[in-house]
Amino acid sequence: MSVCFFVPAHIVEHLARNARRLGLDADAARRTALASHALRRTRQATATGLEALTPARPGEGDRQIFDDDHRWATGVKQVRGEDDIPAPTTAAGAAFDALGVTRAFLREVLGRDSIDDAGMPLLADVNYGAKYGNAFWDGTRTVFGNGDDTVFRDFTADVGVCGHEVAHGLTQHTAGLDYTGQPGALNEAFSDIVAACVEQFAHRTDAGEHHWLIGEGVLADQWRGEAIRSMARPGAAYDNPVLGRDPQGAHMSAYVPGGAPHVNSGIVNRVFHLCATTLGSFPAVRIFYAALCDLWPRARFLDFAYVVSEQARLLARDGRVPRGAPHTVRSAFREVGIH
Repeated sequence: MSVCFFVPAHIVEHLARNARRLGLDADAARRTALASHALRRTRQATATGLEALTPARPGEGDRQIFDDDHRWATGVKQVRGEDDIPAPTTAAGAAFDALGVTRAFLREVLGRDSIDDAGMPLLADVNYGAKYGNAFWDGTRTVFGNGDDTVFRDFTADVGVCGHEVAHGLTQHTAGLDYTGQPGALNEAFSDIVAACVEQFAHRTDAGEHHWLIGEGVLADQWRGEAIRSMARPGAAYDNPVLGRDPQGAHMSAYVPGGAPHVNSGIVNRVFHLCATTLGSFPAVRIFYAALCDLWPRARFLDFAYVVSEQARLLARDGRVPRGAPHTVRSAFREVGIH
């Protein structure tokens, strides 16, 4: 399982190259880039053994929050378990709450019992590294950096970040999509889809009211109005000297052969946005989740289009999604050039 990051490599590397010239915290930008590169190469070992964990109740999806005390290691100190009193730090409490919302979304909207559908404990680490400007799923847990408060705020500030990273675990335990090429783009797109739906679940909104921006909540105040990705308008999330210019495409005509997963995922994000704004976000995500459970590690966009269409037909036949769902899905894929 690859380590999957919330902020894409092209933004992290742009910041590392240009931070000093732009008057940003160059050391923080460089550390974030170096740490992310190291994590991509090899999954970092946890700082404690399994004996340090609070035993989880079987099948309950219990939450366990760790404070990494700004070290470059995970699992440093457990600060809260499922039935413990509130954690002493804001980040730990925010992570605990975000995992709770995400767990409830999996259960109530997707009918899934935690990440593995068998009550897998939900682990999260806060205060990872020194001004680390990212969050990631490492195959076992969600890890949140604090940011530098100039470009990024603490990554626990946006519930969608938690939803995005937990969804990487969901993909790991279902389709197991490879993290390269089109399977990698599908992997990232599904995480953005879940992130958007978890936000809507948390705020009791639906597609017509949602902003469809990913990561706007972790950008520092001076970047209000920008985001890491836009599901409605891929390629328009940001355009400024600090973050660079959003490279995502919204149609297969803009597909980048060999491009990073975060670059090409915008095409599938756009498909979901089209489906959600017609069917509703939760019916749409049920269809896409059912399709994910039927995918395989090297599935490509065309494979996904076929499986999503079939799942829409089956769910519509059973009355679990609107009757027009198959037509909506096929139309959305065609609109972005996948047919």
